[in-house]
Amino acid sequence: MTGTMDALDEKPNGAPPMEIDDVVSVRDHEAFAAKHMPDLGHDVKDFQVFNWRLTNWKKLEKKLTSDEFECGGHKWRILLFPFGNSNAPPNDTVSVYLDYAEPKKAPEGWHACAQFTLVISNIHDPTVYTVSHAHHRFIAEESDWGFTRFSELRKLFHTQEGHNRATIEDDSADITVYVRVLEDPTGVLWHNFVNYDSKKETGFVGLKNQGATCYMNSLLQSFFCTHYFRRAVYQIPTEDDLPTESVALALQRVFYHLQTSDQPVGTTELTKSFGWKSLDSFLQHDVQEFNRVLQDKLESKMKGTKAEGAIAKLFVGKMKSYIKCVNVDYESSRIEEFNDIQLNVKGMKNLYESFKDYVAVEMLDGENKYQAEGFGLQDAKKGIIFQSFPPVLHLQLKRFEYDMQRDAMVKVNDRHEFPFEIDLGEFLDSTADRSQPWVYKLHGVLVHSGDLHGGHYFALIKPDRDTRWLKYDDDRVTPVTDKEVLEENYGGEALSGLPPAAQRNQVRAMKRFTNAYMLVYIRETAIDEVLAPFTEEDTPPHLKRRLDQERLQLEAKKREREEQHLFLTAKVITDETFANHEGFDLATFDEKNWPPSELPSFRVLKQETYSTFKNRVAQHFNYPENQIRLWVLVNRQNKTVRPDTHIPENEPTLTVEVIRNNMAARQNDLRLYLDIIPDPSKPDPPPQSIMVFLKHFDTSKQSLVGAGKVYMPRTSKVSELAHVINERMRWTPGTPLKLYEEIKPGMIELMKPKLSFAQSEIQDGDVICFQVDIPEKEAHDLESQGLHSNPIHYYDFLQNRVMIVFRPKFEEPDHDHPEFNLVLSKKQNYDTMSMKAGEYLRHDPIKLQFTTTHATNATPKSVLKRSLNQSIAEIMAPNYINPTTTVILYEKLSVSIVELETKRSGKVVWTGIHNKEEGTHSFLLPKTSVVNELADYISKLPAVTLTPAGSQKIRIFEISKDGKTQKEFTGAEMIGNIPEPVELYAEEIPLEELEADDSDKVIGVFHFTKDLARTHGVPFKFVLKRGEKFTDTKKRLQARIGASDKDLAKFRFAIIQVSTFKQPSYIEDDDMIYDHQFAPEDVLGLDHADRSGKTRIGAGGAGLTIRG
Repeated sequence: MTGTMDALDEKPNGAPPMEIDDVVSVRDHEAFAAKHMPDLGHDVKDFQVFNWRLTNWKKLEKKLTSDEFECGGHKWRILLFPFGNSNAPPNDTVSVYLDYAEPKKAPEGWHACAQFTLVISNIHDPTVYTVSHAHHRFIAEESDWGFTRFSELRKLFHTQEGHNRATIEDDSADITVYVRVLEDPTGVLWHNFVNYDSKKETGFVGLKNQGATCYMNSLLQSFFCTHYFRRAVYQIPTEDDLPTESVALALQRVFYHLQTSDQPVGTTELTKSFGWKSLDSFLQHDVQEFNRVLQDKLESKMKGTKAEGAIAKLFVGKMKSYIKCVNVDYESSRIEEFNDIQLNVKGMKNLYESFKDYVAVEMLDGENKYQAEGFGLQDAKKGIIFQSFPPVLHLQLKRFEYDMQRDAMVKVNDRHEFPFEIDLGEFLDSTADRSQPWVYKLHGVLVHSGDLHGGHYFALIKPDRDTRWLKYDDDRVTPVTDKEVLEENYGGEALSGLPPAAQRNQVRAMKRFTNAYMLVYIRETAIDEVLAPFTEEDTPPHLKRRLDQERLQLEAKKREREEQHLFLTAKVITDETFANHEGFDLATFDEKNWPPSELPSFRVLKQETYSTFKNRVAQHFNYPENQIRLWVLVNRQNKTVRPDTHIPENEPTLTVEVIRNNMAARQNDLRLYLDIIPDPSKPDPPPQSIMVFLKHFDTSKQSLVGAGKVYMPRTSKVSELAHVINERMRWTPGTPLKLYEEIKPGMIELMKPKLSFAQSEIQDGDVICFQVDIPEKEAHDLESQGLHSNPIHYYDFLQNRVMIVFRPKFEEPDHDHPEFNLVLSKKQNYDTMSMKAGEYLRHDPIKLQFTTTHATNATPKSVLKRSLNQSIAEIMAPNYINPTTTVILYEKLSVSIVELETKRSGKVVWTGIHNKEEGTHSFLLPKTSVVNELADYISKLPAVTLTPAGSQKIRIFEISKDGKTQKEFTGAEMIGNIPEPVELYAEEIPLEELEADDSDKVIGVFHFTKDLARTHGVPFKFVLKRGEKFTDTKKRLQARIGASDKDLAKFRFAIIQVSTFKQPSYIEDDDMIYDHQFAPEDVLGLDHADRSGKTRIGAGGAGLTIRG
């Protein structure tokens, strides 16, 4: 057996492309590698070929290794099992691997990334061979890699189709390995991330993902790495704030943990401070909206502090919208501030083109001339130019757009390139300050992978001048290459260097859904200030103190958990807790549908002696030590928990653990009863007596509670207990009683008064329940009211009782819609439940509708049908989680639920004639009614008044997903067929619109604030008149929406061209917008502040608010 090797000086991209079907020889290294080793897109550090000749194959040992050879600074060898290394039948396969030689001698933490091809070939004809290719990250735990079933032996020994000889001939063959050791500039190529330590590898830690908030995580990491911003946030005074109520403090805490922790950091506190319930976190808000709302919130918190103005200084630039006449000296312009710039991706090759598009000039000429004040109609240029860019520039790439055809938002995955450096000087006004260059360096890339309905977000950030690019992917931070920052996030088709055949299989999966949606650039001259190194002094001392203290508490808790096995918990039942206990036994421990009793608990070292422990208990309850005796409760065979024996006092070495193990087997904690000794001079219980616990069932209160305990002689008759009870309850002597023994749930038996306690098999710790004997008529009356006349029935109720929490379905709980609990029996049914809920709410039970909930998060599951009249057990089932409480949601209806089943109920928002949300009206109409009948119904409501001289007509409509247009109904649709959920609106149709003739144009109008995606209010229709200047159009608009002069002065008006998705083009008073060539989707936008509190974002979701 001999081994030879050759080094190959490979061209970076391999040999020229060759036809895949060419016959190549194993010895033609370049051609062979080009055919069998696809380019994986990584730089090659070294490439070697090693050949190993084997003779007398059939006589080879079961396992053998070749000589070692070197490649890429590592030693390798071939590992061969000539007859197989698998569980397959022996002698039928060949197993061959590339093996890292002597991994134990390699430095700790070593790894090598290698691509390799293993070949077995004929020694006389090197074009006859069997080949397999793989790549692997070789590490100590995985130091060999290859093919357990490389080939079946018989195939190697027999001539295969297309060849004229066998691979193994004359019992000999060559085994060749081609090895490329690849460069791994990031150190994490093909890493499996088991036991990966972000802090150790990069100096940074990730953020945990709590649902759909990963875009928040990317933005937070970007803010954290913007040191100037982090400093400013740290300067907000928060000493007296609560983290779950103060956004500023919660953000400071997240930043501090990112600074100091070596584990991923949680954000639940932060989202709680936003006032988000867990559900909100899952509504994927868009990052731009989140960014703005968070910045606004922090800006208001910074007012009057050292940090005031920091956000404007960092993120705010200025732009000018203008219209400039070509032939006369006239310009109309307006300067505005911006926090970010929204750039088009569709149809743009790269970032430079997107900027060119943003400042592109539109010519107003021909039919579209501009009405310039004092100059009449003029040719003019219209556009936007920047006055200044902020030090930190946030660029939003428009990856999500509204598609008219589908009435839905769609994701744009087109290729769009962006550079590491861009000079924005040419997009600035000639008057801008150019004393320093406007060159910007890329600092962050926020990436979205997936489609509109989900997907994943991560961030790529270069934290400062000297640190390499890092990928912040939720809880993991890893180094990345330049290619991973740019090329892999441009979108479009994947560019891979694989040969066409191999590519074909891959590209199907690789249509690029992963691309940048936000870029962060920092002005080069500002980098040193914006990213100035963070020092100890930059962190507020109060934050450090508070968090260090919490860390110590956490460590103490962790220690407590770790030492838990040294301790046990002792729970003590006293006469007081027993007197308040309503249920079986002396206390509730682990009942499925009922919370456990709250009992005094002690954490006790298992090795603590009984005398020390008893002393602690005596002190806690304020008794002299000699006046108490402790009994151990045991789990009896019949599933009850009862006192069994008292703990002996005379064994000084007795430990708490021994008591538990010997006296209370099968229990994790120790359950004790505190017995008070009336006369310490007689410390032992009376001889031959039994300790019996008493419970009183009170028919008038329908309650069953503990009434203390009593020692009774074993031989005395059960009837003698009556005297003791009458005395204890201060009842008239001789009051007739009935006594029952509480044997176990489902087994409560009437006792025979004439038998002795011994004959009745009563022992220590047994429970006897008594009630005043009542006449049969009284018992009958109680039962007819659904009440319990004796303990047997009451115990049955206890055994089946459940606590149900009722919550309003649509409202936050308040005076009219309270949250309340009812105790019901599983045997009761829907009717009883609705009756009791109706009594509590003072609402007719037939007008209550109930909805069950998911046990995990109490969200609505399904509406309960009254007609089924299910039992409570069926309503609760099946619950695999067994919560102690079940939550049911209720709605107060104005109609009976019987009617509901044939009718459609819903709500319509009435906006009147002036496009104001005047009120929401419920309707309940037969499902077969048409929309026109609904309009008719609305018109007759007392709260709806139509203009006396108006059209007397009502339009019912929905709002499109983007919030910009009405979706009108024809009027003939059946309301039962309108898909749920639906938001319906109704308005009075203005006379002007009904009377519009062919020369008028009816257009759509909508409300927004600054950014087109931030729509609010309700869109409406409006008539444009030929030849009318906008000054007059505005007056009619003012009348249409009923706005005051003061409000109208703050409005801005813009024509929104859906097709171009450009920044809004704002309208001047002299414009005649009738002359605009309206495409079907073009609308008029009213830009003004939202006072409704109902902002819609993008795809029609609810507006994002941050509370704290």
